[in-house]
Amino acid sequence: MQGLIVKIISKEYTLKTKDGKIISASLAGKMRKYDHPVCGDIVEYEMISDRAIIQRYHKRKNYLIRPNLANIDQVLIVMSTRDPEFSYELCNRLIILVEFNDIKPLICVSKSDLADENEIDEIKEYYEHMGYEVFDTGLFDSASFLKDILKDKLTVLCGQSGVGKSTLLNKIDPTLALKTQAISKALNRGKHTTRHVELYGYHGGYLADTPGFSSIDLTSVDKDTLASHITAFKPYIGNCRFLDCYHINEPDCAIKEAVKRGVIKESFYATYLSLMDFLKNENLYGDRHRTLK
Repeated sequence: MQGLIVKIISKEYTLKTKDGKIISASLAGKMRKYDHPVCGDIVEYEMISDRAIIQRYHKRKNYLIRPNLANIDQVLIVMSTRDPEFSYELCNRLIILVEFNDIKPLICVSKSDLADENEIDEIKEYYEHMGYEVFDTGLFDSASFLKDILKDKLTVLCGQSGVGKSTLLNKIDPTLALKTQAISKALNRGKHTTRHVELYGYHGGYLADTPGFSSIDLTSVDKDTLASHITAFKPYIGNCRFLDCYHINEPDCAIKEAVKRGVIKESFYATYLSLMDFLKNENLYGDRHRTLK
């Protein structure tokens, strides 16, 4: 029998079966020796003594370590204008990490009422100029603005604590009634209202709220192919003098020329360089996690 993992708390797995039922399950003993399944995994299970036992999970189309999810269609990167303030560096890193895993990034600006219109316009111009979609939650008063985008897809909301992920989910679907908390003024960051990853059914697809985080995991990122996954770079891939161009110090690099012309934002390119520096010198850092400020 087949099911979709929609929630994991400790060793307890919650599955949605093919006929729409929600059941609890445990891992088969043999699976505890290997990589454990995560939310978004399609699994095969057997009923043993009235208990669902997960035997294996299907091949994944993609997988994120942080947040721990599989088979994702798109990621809604939620960034607030204030409390915490919008960080281009953080947003850029999330975009690049998401795209490396062949997942579509969407940028959602929250708390826009705390910023002036010029600031919102600058954010939109910055990312739309490079081919990314940007949404301003302040323009919408119902779920209709995202309904078509979310329909039939597994969408993950990610971002720092306190940016309003749970608030946005409640706006999309008020029946969720997710807990939200205020920002800690002393630390200028939100309290963790989401403690685990969970999928919520919505218009034929699923929404995933995730715990806030301060670091991303670069374990799966390959420095040799990173640039070819980035939407802002794709029009120029293959146009450099050298086929194995890293787009760093090489002469006649099409991506560096695009940066000079302003087609690719200089600070976005700088984020790429900082990630490449880490990947090329990971032994010096001693850890494959990089803190996101």
